[in-house]
Amino acid sequence: MSSHSARSLEWGALIPYLALHVACFAVFWVGWSPFSVTLCVALYFVRMFAVTAFYHRYFSHRTFKTSRAAQFVFAVAANACAQKGPLWWASHHRHHHRFSDQPGDTHSPVQDGFFYSHVGWIWLRSNFRSTREGMADFQKFPELRWLDRHDLLVPTALGVVLFALGALLERIAPSLGTNAWQLFIWGFCVSTVVLYHGTYTINSLSHRIGWRRFATTDDSRNHRGLALLTLGEGWHNNHHHYPGAMRQGFFKGEWDITGEILRVFQRVGLIWDVHQAPARVLADNRDARVPVRGVESPPRRVDLRVVDQQEMPSCS
Repeated sequence: MSSHSARSLEWGALIPYLALHVACFAVFWVGWSPFSVTLCVALYFVRMFAVTAFYHRYFSHRTFKTSRAAQFVFAVAANACAQKGPLWWASHHRHHHRFSDQPGDTHSPVQDGFFYSHVGWIWLRSNFRSTREGMADFQKFPELRWLDRHDLLVPTALGVVLFALGALLERIAPSLGTNAWQLFIWGFCVSTVVLYHGTYTINSLSHRIGWRRFATTDDSRNHRGLALLTLGEGWHNNHHHYPGAMRQGFFKGEWDITGEILRVFQRVGLIWDVHQAPARVLADNRDARVPVRGVESPPRRVDLRVVDQQEMPSCS
């Protein structure tokens, strides 16, 4: 793990994390049913949307506003992904943007290699422990601080509900061919593990594979396949060029499913003051394939919308 000492591993987190992965092999014991696999896929996509729309685009970059009540509901939905609390998640992500692919980046494949950027960084005690650095805008809300402290409650509740639902369906709808353990393994364990690694690809693969439209100061790339897997996060070079945009697919053909769903949220009044990339940003290097190494023009810093916490109130 690069220069990071193994003695700094957070074993209290690593062991349950590995156990969840091992539990996925129980599919050979519990079997499968169309219902359990469909639920597994549905929970992957619903929770992928929650983490990309709310932990990333709202809590990390404040690309739109919402009410305080909706803010908490959004945080709970994203917390069901079992990727810790909203303050922890957004704090680490804001730190990543400040030092992207430079010394000090929390998870850079350029600095520390693929494995560390993909998953290894999470296991370090210094990264796993709660932090609210740079989160003055959101840590003023006691309900978010509470959720951050008790970040295992929502994922645990989801697992219990899935187990209970499986037991109920086995009794009242035996034709579905499912049961408590099958629904827990497929609906929670498999879905969560796949969700983990789908999310992680943006930290690792999105800085290694794909093409670059903009000459950013890091190695962020765009990749259509990763964009489909993560509901729009794969337009990562776009995002690093202008992180303040709610939509990360800037141009025609850059499918951003999360952005489209959030547009529906905007139409029905759940969110407002949605920020998009301005014309001057879209015109900059449009359709230019910037070399991955040896950027032709001098790199420049852009407004990350993550440092000035007083610029935009989080909710009203």
